Amino acid sequence: MDCCTVVEDLRVERGNIEDYRRLSRYHYRGERLGPYSDIFVLRCGGRLWLASHTEVAGVIVYTMPSCGLQLRNAATGDLFVGLDRGTKMSVVNESVRCIGRVIIEPRFRGLGLATRLVRETMPLAGAAIVESLAVMGFVHPFFEKAGMKVYQGAESRRCVQMKEAFSLVGIEEEELIDAEAVQKKIESLGKEESEFIEFEMREFLRGYGNRRTERRGYERMRFVLERINFRPVYYIWRNPEFQRATER
Repeated sequence: MDCCTVVEDLRVERGNIEDYRRLSRYHYRGERLGPYSDIFVLRCGGRLWLASHTEVAGVIVYTMPSCGLQLRNAATGDLFVGLDRGTKMSVVNESVRCIGRVIIEPRFRGLGLATRLVRETMPLAGAAIVESLAVMGFVHPFFEKAGMKVYQGAESRRCVQMKEAFSLVGIEEEELIDAEAVQKKIESLGKEESEFIEFEMREFLRGYGNRRTERRGYERMRFVLERINFRPVYYIWRNPEFQRATER
């Protein structure tokens, strides 16, 4: 079957938890889902079902939002700021839905179906705002292609400081993706530089409990690099139907 035939034989429908479980093994976060509000699927029909022996080609899960999210405040101009906790929780739950999973069955990837699934189901979620939160390294361009706007979180002061410390001993930011290579470079430093970077790493790890006293080595370095490269990315879509309703 060619791409056009595949697309023609797929339809977006409301799904259920069993549809999600059919594809959950293909998502890096596994099957455990937690509370959800809506599930939609790309259902195979006609010739496509006969050819693939697959009922569901893709699934998207909408979950309830977190009450407090700093990047949401930035993206909405502090729309939910200033409310008491009870009111805020009620308003956020009524106004916002979060995209928790988007999974495309491997045989159907590369056809733009993730973008289609997001774009066609956001208006069906029944909320004024649809959002999703990702981490650098797991950023999905199909959110933007589907019409969502992206906001990137600022680096924390201590992450910037740790990167500057690495730079001072000759390890630049583009190198901070390979824990094994960075650890080997650290082990080759002279006494003064080695003591300096060890002090800075322990200070960086101060907020991570027992990690501060963990022995030097690859595992500790991997943990540090994962934390300094962590930058949340927030996606938001405003439902134009809700906006028009408020303008009437």
